[in-house]
Amino acid sequence: MTGGGAPGAAGILKCLAAEKNYKVTVADANPEVVGKYLSKNFEVIPVGDDPGFIEKVLAVCKKNKIDIILPLVTRELLSFSGNNSLFEKQGIKVLVSPAESIEIANNKSSLYEFLQWRGIAVPEFRIVETPDQFLIAVKELGYPHNPVCFKPSVSNGSRGFRILDNKIDETDILFNQKPGAAYINYDEAVRILSVKEFPQLLVSEYLTGDEYSVDCLANKGEMIIAVPRLRKKTINGISVAGTFVNNRPIIDYCRQIINELKLHGNIGIQVKASGKNEFLLLEINPRVQGTISAGLGAGINLPVLAIKQELGEPISVNELNVKWGTEFYRYWEDLFNPA
Repeated sequence: MTGGGAPGAAGILKCLAAEKNYKVTVADANPEVVGKYLSKNFEVIPVGDDPGFIEKVLAVCKKNKIDIILPLVTRELLSFSGNNSLFEKQGIKVLVSPAESIEIANNKSSLYEFLQWRGIAVPEFRIVETPDQFLIAVKELGYPHNPVCFKPSVSNGSRGFRILDNKIDETDILFNQKPGAAYINYDEAVRILSVKEFPQLLVSEYLTGDEYSVDCLANKGEMIIAVPRLRKKTINGISVAGTFVNNRPIIDYCRQIINELKLHGNIGIQVKASGKNEFLLLEINPRVQGTISAGLGAGINLPVLAIKQELGEPISVNELNVKWGTEFYRYWEDLFNPA
């Protein structure tokens, strides 16, 4: 498992530990991460776009007799996918989607265009590269009567995401909300975007309804299972409280997306309800999501299911049963490295 320092690493290791016959080697580019102290085997590897990344990972796999690689890091996915044949020659499986699918999924603008062209509903959007295009886009999308949001086409987490809403109370944001609130004043947004060149932005309608993260298992474009969880509370974009909900429209919507993109393995899809109560796509994580470990409480171990699928091991009907209505709460826990 790569990404031993990822926010969800501890939970995913807990999922893997449920299979007693699995021997897990954790890897990360940082030599001091929590995954190092939660596993018996730890290796330091380069970052995903380093020229020596694949060579080093192959060496680690041979050393530790690895059968399968579970990547947690977005920037590693294209390297793994583009070199999948090298691992296959060594008898090593990599839980990764095709490179072309990853490239589309990791670019929010390309993703929205791809799905729109195939008749799959997405939020109303515009793609902009200049301040003038930005001004036109927000007006066409209904601002200031309706809130509008924007984010870089290529970004990780909530980096660069902002909401334009002329109804916000800036005093309330200053004194009652923690730093890092996503709201931004229109004039301030225009000022910042006019200072220097900025990356391509996806500007879209702001969806105001309930938000769900959907953990999916896919097999070369076929959805095996989708598990929606209502995001009741988030901290820095990470779910810390939620409920597993058997929402059929969301499940069917995710099935369409997975089929069109030919996604494979553990996939995360985030959707949110529009003003018309239609669930629409926010983004896709073409990899295992950090909060996927919450599924253990609902009786489903999706990382293990993905590994079993990849290795051709049988999956029982009971392993696909979800205890709908289960609530989950996440909290911090300390880990110590004695002096």
